[in-house]
Amino acid sequence: MEDLEAFRKAQRSDGPATILAIGTATPPNAVEQSNYPDYYFRITNSEHKTELKEKFKRMCDKSAIKKRYMYLTEEILKEKPEVCAYMAPSLDARQDMVVVEVPRLGKEAAAKAIKEWGQPKSKITHLIFCTTSGVDMPGADYQLTKLLGLRPGVKRVMMYQQGCFAGGTVLRVAKDLAENNRGARVLVVCSEITAVTFRGPSDTHLDSLVGQALFGDGAAAVIVGADPIAEVEKPSFQLLWTSQTILPDSDGAIDGHLREVGLTFHLLKDVPGLISNNIEKSLVEAFHQFGISDWNELFWIAHPGGPAILDQVESKLNLNPLKMKATRHVLSEYGNMSSACVLFILDEMRKSSIKNGFLTTGEGLDWGVLFGFGPGLTVETVVLRSVPCNK
Repeated sequence: MEDLEAFRKAQRSDGPATILAIGTATPPNAVEQSNYPDYYFRITNSEHKTELKEKFKRMCDKSAIKKRYMYLTEEILKEKPEVCAYMAPSLDARQDMVVVEVPRLGKEAAAKAIKEWGQPKSKITHLIFCTTSGVDMPGADYQLTKLLGLRPGVKRVMMYQQGCFAGGTVLRVAKDLAENNRGARVLVVCSEITAVTFRGPSDTHLDSLVGQALFGDGAAAVIVGADPIAEVEKPSFQLLWTSQTILPDSDGAIDGHLREVGLTFHLLKDVPGLISNNIEKSLVEAFHQFGISDWNELFWIAHPGGPAILDQVESKLNLNPLKMKATRHVLSEYGNMSSACVLFILDEMRKSSIKNGFLTTGEGLDWGVLFGFGPGLTVETVVLRSVPCNK
């Protein structure tokens, strides 16, 4: 029995999971938000819907987004007019694109993370792949394993159809894998392409238009491992504690349904209100154990579901507006990339911390919080600890 206990203990890491490298990627096609309403209504043959176009312009103006990146180009959409219709059977055409492009974009982000990490890719022991863009067998995790040339014995986890909160989910799962498998190095990839949700406008389904105004394409990869090798691996954040919860009275607040017409998007309740009214409870649960109750003492990585969510969270918690600077920057430059967003924000925060001469990767602060918000309404909470910038 003692030998078994020793064996079990030897399987676990000594220290907490850490983020050892981050890589991001976008398709080359950049879309300026100011021009997007004209483009969108033209390409979907909807220019006669002048009132609806004005509504969409207002949505785009209020989105706080300057530009987004999209795999879909005018040339692709002209070849696939069924994707431009509001409700035409088009799942095959969409799947043909995303099944190939999601792992390909994920590979680009993963290759950057591996290069920054500086270790042979043969040392990657686990792979977590997350996407809301398409479903296939074998999955995008398998395709990425082949594209990157990872070991066939890499242990894979595939997460499909989770939505915007999943950037927190992947870190929660990666933390558990890294801390319970000594020496594990977990490659986490979130890759999102809006070809599954793009569709023309509808006078009756305005929440679909909200999605057309907000969502962009992007992939992010992180490498997670415990007990970093001194002088070799350079951690940027520790993952100290995680939780997931379903908010009360939020059934149907955000829904997505995969149909012959692609993935449809529905907002049925006051999402910013539901999140802002419940977020303090999640913060108290996460930080009471660490003796922290001033939310301005934390650095913030919040999923940018839209500017209204960020505004109401700031207001409810009396946050210094600078707390959401990295989050708002990513929203402005990339739009809402679903699960990939929070990983982009982590990357932005560590880079700006170094650039601005802060002592730690959390803009000079020790403790931080990462929030994922999405369908359910589901909230993922990750307690982060920054590390010295010079490491």
